[in-house]
Amino acid sequence: MTSFAKKAQAAEAAMRQLFPETPLQKNIHLSAKYGADIWLKREDLTPVRSYKIRGAFNAMRKSLETLPDKRTFVCASAGNHAQGVAFVCKYFGVNGVIFMPVTTPQQKIDKTRMFGQDHIEVRLTGDYFDETLSSAKAYCKDVGAHFLSPFDDVDVIEGQASVAVEMLRQTGQKPDIVILPVGGGGLSAGVTSYFKTKGLNIKLYYVEPTGGANFAAALKAGHPIALDKVDTFVDGAAVARLGEKTFSVLKDVPGAHVIHCDEDRICTTMLEMLNIEGIVLEPAGALAIDALSDLKSEIQGKKVVCLTSGGNFDFERLPEVKERAQRYLGLKKYFILRLPQRPGALKEFLSILGPDDDIARFEYLKKSARNFGSVLIGIETKNADNFMKLEDKLEKAGFTFSDITDDDLLAQFVI
Repeated sequence: MTSFAKKAQAAEAAMRQLFPETPLQKNIHLSAKYGADIWLKREDLTPVRSYKIRGAFNAMRKSLETLPDKRTFVCASAGNHAQGVAFVCKYFGVNGVIFMPVTTPQQKIDKTRMFGQDHIEVRLTGDYFDETLSSAKAYCKDVGAHFLSPFDDVDVIEGQASVAVEMLRQTGQKPDIVILPVGGGGLSAGVTSYFKTKGLNIKLYYVEPTGGANFAAALKAGHPIALDKVDTFVDGAAVARLGEKTFSVLKDVPGAHVIHCDEDRICTTMLEMLNIEGIVLEPAGALAIDALSDLKSEIQGKKVVCLTSGGNFDFERLPEVKERAQRYLGLKKYFILRLPQRPGALKEFLSILGPDDDIARFEYLKKSARNFGSVLIGIETKNADNFMKLEDKLEKAGFTFSDITDDDLLAQFVI
């Protein structure tokens, strides 16, 4: 057995001091839907509701073994890594300084403080993560603290590989396919390295959000490159640049094995798992399950493991998730309607709506017009085909309207 495999197994064994192994659960709903044997590795059920605790624990454990004197650990994070570091600081009884962006939601700040209690200090600095990261590294240099990278560290990668150690022990027989979410690449690099060093022929697929496709960009360039723009909706995987150390492990992954998931479609998966299975997943936690729809023909009749990487979902975001899901499924649209300013015009418009059409928003945008008024109207329906019927009726009735549902620039101002 290779050195990496032994280290990953040692990390997994040591981790049992901290929390029990996360369950590997067969999902009847998804198995029936895709005609496959689908299992979920529930990393959303760790004490901090994400796998990040694994890498933080292993890196801190090994650092303390090398330098047993109490020391200060530092990280920069707006979410799961911060909570993992805080939890482990309290466990080892060491001090931690956690740098978070000023824009971090209060819920995440409070949870980090709850996990770390009096062993950690939270410092809010920078509007953007890059600024926060720079502050954290400068602090480490000034005081001689130990920086804990969220992914680009050999000990962190080794700790994340403990997921694979547990998974193989739990499956009984090895899976045919494993689907992994990708952000900075720590989890993917750990699992990939473990399977490779064990000589296992398991097909791996890697999933990243369309608005944060740093892995595909790195494979194309032959080295990690920073994306010019990142959509932060899938915040647990919204990383501008893949890690150098993680890329060295993943550089030979075939491009066809990297899947991009639309952020709005991810919302439909989150709602499906919540409403049907009662499983709360954050956007990054739903990535692997969402990719199943892209792999329908590939997974039929096979044993598949999807890694649900996190469940730190703020329910204040639920209206946004529902909105994005409805728009992706074509069940909600927004129109700018030119409504004549005469008695009966509104009643005439309402009579055109079908029995399954519901007005979700109605707002006059220009109230000073004498002859016509522009109206922003949002309509929900039960069947996407209903919108074709509605638009046809509006045209025949002589109404002027524009569908702005997919106009991102206009939507920012009026929706």
